[in-house]
Amino acid sequence: MSKAGFWDNSDNAQLVVSQLSSLKSVIEPVEELQREVKDLQELYELAAGSDKDEIAQLTEDLVAIQKKCEKVELKGLLSRPEDMKNCFFSIHAGAGGTESCDWADMLLRMYTRYFERCKYKCRELDITPGEEAGIRSITLGVSGPFAFGKLSCEVGVHRLVRISPFDANKRRHTSFAAVDCVPEFDEDIDIEVKEDDMEIDFYRASGAGGQHVNKVSSAVRIRHEPTGIVVQCQNERSQHKNRAEAIKLLKAKLYMLERQKRDAELAKLYSEKGEIAWGSQIRSYVLQPYQMVKDHRTDYQTGNVQAVLDGDIDEFIEIYLRHRAMTKTEKAKGKKK
Repeated sequence: MSKAGFWDNSDNAQLVVSQLSSLKSVIEPVEELQREVKDLQELYELAAGSDKDEIAQLTEDLVAIQKKCEKVELKGLLSRPEDMKNCFFSIHAGAGGTESCDWADMLLRMYTRYFERCKYKCRELDITPGEEAGIRSITLGVSGPFAFGKLSCEVGVHRLVRISPFDANKRRHTSFAAVDCVPEFDEDIDIEVKEDDMEIDFYRASGAGGQHVNKVSSAVRIRHEPTGIVVQCQNERSQHKNRAEAIKLLKAKLYMLERQKRDAELAKLYSEKGEIAWGSQIRSYVLQPYQMVKDHRTDYQTGNVQAVLDGDIDEFIEIYLRHRAMTKTEKAKGKKK
């Protein structure tokens, strides 16, 4: 970074800085743990024959180090090449009309708060508001260490059960929304997208943004004819920048489709969303007649629904990562037999 000319290409410099930050987030905690374990070992040797209070304090320090070790171990589970990358994160309302649009908006709030906890940066690429409330869909660019690795654990259908605020009779309703996530790759990603394979439309962006975005057709929608994949971007004022961002997202989705053919685990992950309706959910959030959030993949559940909706989803992600690693190990053992 101190090399002459490093900052001449700002995009490439930012990429290197991001990669360095990701690597530091892995290496520095390990080095810190090694120092703390060594120091604690020396203190135990010096404390031989000391009073119970000193021994008790050292025991507390040991428990604290053990918890830190578990956190470091967790990062070891994020070992896939894509896990360290930034990502494109999207939420889509499913069956349930206005209810599901409102539920998608609640999920957006939950994840936005989670991003704040992780100190992730996010930018809005495309949004389709609901007709009466909430959002029909939204796509975000999320940047930070292990953004894809962690958020890929959230891919799937999320179900909400509650007394509807839109029902005058106060009946209980079930709503669905799907979460999707693909890694954001560098410009040198080995995916070729032919111009003839893309149907590109330009349109006026919706929502906030001033007169420019509402009067000029700067928003971009691209449909990839061979696969039927559709991507949109309306975040930038420039049509050229929106086109470049949309193509980047398209390449990421095409890359994931290619990986499906070679990697059964990623194929399962990417297809886990299924139909955005009953029976395909990975997690249920129940507000009535009782309060509970349950992950159907791991059976982990909590009664503190409000904390979860405020972005406290670390436990769900950590348990799923361990579950996924264990499942992978068991499958590997089964193949050897």
